[in-house]
Amino acid sequence: MRRSLVSMAAAVALLAPILVAASASAQMREFTGKVDKISKNEVIVDNRMGDKVKFEKLDSTSVDGEKKDWKNVKKNDWVTVQWKMIDKPRKAYKVTVLPPKKEEGEEVE
Repeated sequence: MRRSLVSMAAAVALLAPILVAASASAQMREFTGKVDKISKNEVIVDNRMGDKVKFEKLDSTSVDGEKKDWKNVKKNDWVTVQWKMIDKPRKAYKVTVLPPKKEEGEEVE
């Protein structure tokens, strides 16, 4: 009995770093691009490299940067969305509206 408790304690000690690493994988990720479509519940962001990603708005989604409210974010705004890799579907935790960017090939006046 004592031996099995020691074995169990050893197993827990070995698995603890794996469990901690699993929770670390839930760290925030960022996706930056141009708003392709936005509604009151979701936003689709195009990174202009062939990736379009949809994010769901949460009650706690914060908006900062050039605009401070979800209602003010419009199509063609440049944004960075913070989300967690483990979310299925993806959820927008924070949206930062960036200053307008010039498109490649666009002439500067």
